[in-house]
Amino acid sequence: MSQPSAQQVPVKLHVTTHIYNGKNKESIEWIGFGQYLEKDTSKYIKYEEIIEEGTIKTIIKVTEKEGLILRSGAVKMRLPFLINKQKIGSYESPYGVFQLITDTKRLALEIEQHTTTGSLDILYDLKMQGSNNGTYHMTISFKEETE
Repeated sequence: MSQPSAQQVPVKLHVTTHIYNGKNKESIEWIGFGQYLEKDTSKYIKYEEIIEEGTIKTIIKVTEKEGLILRSGAVKMRLPFLINKQKIGSYESPYGVFQLITDTKRLALEIEQHTTTGSLDILYDLKMQGSNNGTYHMTISFKEETE
């Protein structure tokens, strides 16, 4: 017996990232459209951003205890998350590949029952090449896009 394939649901996304570095705070916001999908015990959020340098494809995978952000295209990045653990990721630039280390404080995915509406909340410290890059608080809200 074969398992039915997971269905991608079109969603509207609101991505907010607050970066705290000492006394400095930077906020980045993006609103757009993507897909939400559940497969086995994993949940996925996929979307594309168009920037000056080209298109960035983003896939976010979340399980009960772990998360992973994969970006490809104009930006190549792999950011793994595991609650209360340090994980090694990477960021590829024209100048080479840089090591990233995430130290995840919070990773919470909440989905309203019987809907495709929810939010993902990730709080983590980030180091690049061993240097502290700040504390990042990323929130992704999503809601099923209906015609």
